[in-house]
Amino acid sequence: MTKRYHCPVELAVDVVGGTWRPVILSHLKEGVHRYGELRRRMPGITEKMLAQRLRELTSAGLVERVERSAKPAHVEYHLTDEGRSLAPVLQALYDWGVSRAERTGTPIDAP
Repeated sequence: MTKRYHCPVELAVDVVGGTWRPVILSHLKEGVHRYGELRRRMPGITEKMLAQRLRELTSAGLVERVERSAKPAHVEYHLTDEGRSLAPVLQALYDWGVSRAERTGTPIDAP
């Protein structure tokens, strides 16, 4: 049975909300990243959580996982067209975060 929503924001938050999903999407908005690159950019996330969130975002159709047969073999992640449609939203969240940090004196240790 399809889940019913009573507000478009409810749907949006259900898909991209939660711990780490918006952060992963924000990093992938910058371009293709390998798993290890994402892990280094988010030192507070566990390996298990990163793998789980990437699977969820892939299942939601926002992220694509591509296996490369290079030596050594590796996996790359990038946004799908649907994921790229979130770029303005992610940029707005980023800009708001920067402004909020400046207003409150909150330090941000960007990679």
